[in-house]
Amino acid sequence: MALINENFLKLPGSYLFSDISKKVHSFKLTHPKADVISLGIGDVTRPLVQAVREAMHKAVDEMGDAKTFRGYGPEQGYPFLIEAIIKNDYVPRGISLDISEVFVNDGAKSDTGNIGDILCADNCIGVTDPIYPVYIDSNVMGGRAGSLEKDKWNNVVYIPCTEANGFVPEIPPRRMDMLYLCYPNNPTGASITKEALKMWVDYALANDILILYDAAYEAYIQDASVPHSIYEIKGAKKVAIEFRSFSKTAGFTGVRCGYTIVPKELKGYTLNGQPVPLNQLWNRRQTTKFNGTSYITQRGAEAIYSPEGAAQVKEVIRYYMDNAKLMTEGLRSAGLKVYGGENAPYLWVKTPDGTTSWKFFEQMLYGANVVGTPGVGFGPSGEGYIRLTSFGTRENCAEAMERIHKWLK
Repeated sequence: MALINENFLKLPGSYLFSDISKKVHSFKLTHPKADVISLGIGDVTRPLVQAVREAMHKAVDEMGDAKTFRGYGPEQGYPFLIEAIIKNDYVPRGISLDISEVFVNDGAKSDTGNIGDILCADNCIGVTDPIYPVYIDSNVMGGRAGSLEKDKWNNVVYIPCTEANGFVPEIPPRRMDMLYLCYPNNPTGASITKEALKMWVDYALANDILILYDAAYEAYIQDASVPHSIYEIKGAKKVAIEFRSFSKTAGFTGVRCGYTIVPKELKGYTLNGQPVPLNQLWNRRQTTKFNGTSYITQRGAEAIYSPEGAAQVKEVIRYYMDNAKLMTEGLRSAGLKVYGGENAPYLWVKTPDGTTSWKFFEQMLYGANVVGTPGVGFGPSGEGYIRLTSFGTRENCAEAMERIHKWLK
């Protein structure tokens, strides 16, 4: 008899975005003529830039020629991409990395979920609240979250990020072993200052805490004083793993590519206190359970760093940030309180008159035919908010704001 991992039975019946999809599908069945605009799921709408397309076409041709065909590549990623990542994303910020500290993947979501493979189930995790659901759900699967009690897992330290503290977490009184930080933040759109990030790095150094730092949206930072990498903070290599993604940076949501940084000086510990390099464990995990990202995809990612590619990607990011500005102005003119949208492609909108997140989601769907994401789906502190993304087309973003304004007024 094959026994199951019963931790999966602890999970809610479905993933947040599956619930949203079902509700929207039901609405469309009963309102077949409605033109629904979705600003809920963080998927991009702009096509791959020309430099990326040309690089991938060239790579396809190489794969079609016996002289340049490639089979299995290195599980950690091809050196040509890793070197481009280090040269362009880290060296300009005064950060030195060894090629063996960068692991190319098929998107940040995979590694943020899989990183638990090398960590003990007895670890207590800390999360900012609200939070990207994958962090919690993957730890439930790994047996780390405990039991669900009144919408909270009892082995999870929830660190509220609210309007009162500017959506930036404060040091909690309860001890933890692992801490998830995501900045610029999904879902609130908030950014973190170097001073605030240094506080967390210093805290982790003093308390032997592992920080899992999700920087998937760093390319959207507009403020020069906001850090793009946790390694800009002295000592961070001793306590932090960083996750990056090309999905939102360069429209790779349908291509799948990102990377994870695991510094060699970062240590985990055995039950008897023996230090073990996490880089060594992660490399062993990847060589066993991951066959690497495709050559064609990695050539496309490399092109992001070419002069032409960098300029083209920057223009796409500007497009989405202009959407964010348009949306912020439209929502505020409709009388709503809006956060985020300045260093991130997400807007965190406070629901009026204390309306619950799911109720406002349904009211906006039926009243304006616009889809957002209920804030409570990201955690208890998300109640009373709805997340909107600026990844739609300019026309849809503008139309959605007009509909919402008309509906609320």
